Amino acid sequence: MSGGHADALHLPGDSVLHRAVPQVKIVAAFLFVLCVVATPRELFWAFAAYASIVFGASRLAGIPVRWLLTRLLIEVPFVVLALLLPFTAGGPSTDVAGIGLSTEGLLAGFNILAKGTLGLGTSLVLAATTAPRELVLGLQRLRTPKLLITIITLMLRYAEVIAAEAARMRLARISRGHDPRFLWQVGATARGIGSLFIRSYERGERVHLAMVSRGWAGEMPELQPARRTSVRTWGMGLAVPALAAVVLGVSLWTA
Repeated sequence: MSGGHADALHLPGDSVLHRAVPQVKIVAAFLFVLCVVATPRELFWAFAAYASIVFGASRLAGIPVRWLLTRLLIEVPFVVLALLLPFTAGGPSTDVAGIGLSTEGLLAGFNILAKGTLGLGTSLVLAATTAPRELVLGLQRLRTPKLLITIITLMLRYAEVIAAEAARMRLARISRGHDPRFLWQVGATARGIGSLFIRSYERGERVHLAMVSRGWAGEMPELQPARRTSVRTWGMGLAVPALAAVVLGVSLWTA
């Protein structure tokens, strides 16, 4: 599997998280997010504890704080939604700095913001410490359906190809006088997106034909022979979700 855009979120390193077995990291991330989602939204201290765990894991992996914060900007639309809810939701209101805000909206907005940020942060830590090939390998070892493995593998491989094609098309438009900064040229941009879709579809047909002619049977081959993961490795890898489970248990007990 080639690099490029497929490796955009991976930060090579030699930390404990980088050396961990991929299937253990995938299960640990899933269980951690599950604990976050199951936590009642009113327990603010629990989300602060989860945030501390994610931040501690990122520091253990040597992930720069600026790198993490920059990629968290992808959730800006959800942040806008969370900020609007206190003004649009109904029910009892609460005065905040002299402004009457919906109590239900405040809780709903915090719920979206906290759980979305923690889930995205967990995914970024997983992606930063695990190469795309290792993610696919971990999913194979977890007995993920083969069709899903095939889709993920091809997506990772050809995301780079499509991005490169889009860059070439953009350069060609600019060299012919196109300037995407002007509103009246939005039509050319829309036509370019449509052209990119058609080119990607045609390229996919050609790639599939080439794969079939070379003996493609509909399943991706095993990247590596399956090896048994020791109980000690699982125990060390699941320490983080175990800590999150403790926070969840205490939060439910005190709710």
